[in-house]
Amino acid sequence: MIHVPGHFGEFLQGRMGPSGPVALISVPCPALGVRGQSAPRAGLNLHGGLLTPVLARQMLARLNLRPRGYFALHPLAEPGCGTGVSTASLVALALLAGWRGHPQDLAAACIDVEGASDPLMFVRPERMLWASRQGRCLASLPPVPCFEMIGGLWGAPRRTIATDSDFPDIADLVQVWSGTSDLAGFATLASESAARTLALRGPSGDPTAELARRAGALGYCIAHTGAARGLIFAPGCVPAGAAQMLRDAGLRGVIQFRGGSA
Repeated sequence: MIHVPGHFGEFLQGRMGPSGPVALISVPCPALGVRGQSAPRAGLNLHGGLLTPVLARQMLARLNLRPRGYFALHPLAEPGCGTGVSTASLVALALLAGWRGHPQDLAAACIDVEGASDPLMFVRPERMLWASRQGRCLASLPPVPCFEMIGGLWGAPRRTIATDSDFPDIADLVQVWSGTSDLAGFATLASESAARTLALRGPSGDPTAELARRAGALGYCIAHTGAARGLIFAPGCVPAGAAQMLRDAGLRGVIQFRGGSA
């Protein structure tokens, strides 16, 4: 049994300049992702509904892996909600099939197979400005201080389309992020990135900003393609009743978790 941790949307996502690549900073969420297990059986058998046999064989061939066996992949969130299920499933498949190489090579394989990738094959993805359509790190980033997040899924799933580059410019936000050290500053930048994407791409009626205001959060984040929505707090500062407030606003799958560096 293995577990590839997922993420819960992004702190930032957008274009690096008007014609630059799409880049993002992930919000790690170890409680999500994909669990997988394998067993020796004849042929290649996939269970869990995350990967088609065609995609699985493409991934294994790209990594020069030719195992035969049974692979069960279990997503810990709905696919298409901005929690990294697609990338995590490819990474889990590779690990179950015996992959032990460099994570950058694994990222390149994910790009070749799906055209886009989250940085879930790396240990500290939130420390990377990640070019998600190129599968490479554009810059190393400062650590995000310890935070606590409560959030859920709002709206219908929206799968990432690798050719979609219609995102707002966030080069200015990334520049400020690189010089930020306090959680309130990071949360403010995450909120601005979310607001820009919602203004450009929708969907309309998103309740996250108002929920953050009502709950006294430092800020909020979203899955810039997907349904994940999260409120950012200092550890231990999530107010009582916040989970019910999110449910009353139409969020489902409410989750609370901690992240960041001490």
